[in-house]
Formats: sequence, C-alpha cells, structure tokens
Amino acid sequence: MGISGFNPSFLVGIESVRQAHGSPLGVQVEVCHSKFDELAIGWDTIDTEASITGWEWSEFTPLWSHRDECLEPFVGQELREVVLLEWRPAEPNRDLAAGAVTVEFVFAGDCSRIANGLDENRIETGEASPEYVRHRLDR
Repeated sequence: MGISGFNPSFLVGIESVRQAHGSPLGVQVEVCHSKFDELAIGWDTIDTEASITGWEWSEFTPLWSHRDECLEPFVGQELREVVLLEWRPAEPNRDLAAGAVTVEFVFAGDCSRIANGLDENRIETGEASPEYVRHRLDR
C-alpha cells in the first residue's frame, strides 16, 4: 500500500475481527477497507512522518493529513467506546456490502465511523444507519 510500516492483515466478518482485536485500543488506530468486505486494523504501526509511496502509476498521490474537517468536533474529547458495526441490510442478497464491518468511535456527544466505501475508507459522523448491528469489542 506504500505506507511505511503498514502491513495490513485483512479479515472478513464480525467474528474474525472481534477475535483478532478484542478490546485493546492503541494510541493510534489504523483502519483500512478493501474490496467489498475486507477490513484491516493496525495499532501504532504507521509512521506518519514517512512519505507515502507506490502511487507513481496514479495521477492522485495521497498525502498525510493530521486533521479532517468532519472530525474536528471530536478533537480533545474522551473516547468512551469502540464498537464494531456489521452491515445487515433488509435485502442482503441484493447488497454486495452485506456483512461488511465498520469501526465506530463513541464520544460523549457524538460518534464517528470508518466505514467501507466499497474499496475505500469513508468517514461518517452522527447516528449510524439502523441497518447496522452493533457488536461490542470486549471478549
């Protein structure tokens, strides 16, 4: 992926993610979605001072950003809980994302999620869709 120190181990499904990560929360959590249902979570492995490489073929080269406008309201807030959300749509046979896992961070006043944007990461804030099923991280 061209990110120094990041060697993703993709998992599929709620049970494999819960077993691999349980309840620990690192200082820096790294979330990466791939394809329709793969999720990799890392803890304190990425050096955000190193350049991102491997994008020479693309006209878009990603750059590090230490702030995202939609996440500004969460800066300095206490993290209350981390939850895994499993996408269970009303018609799972017609939804390629059925079973995909999203990581939600719950703060005092609101929450944010890093969701699968179908082969990319998508940052969401506010109330999660009712089609998500919540799974606590504790074992």
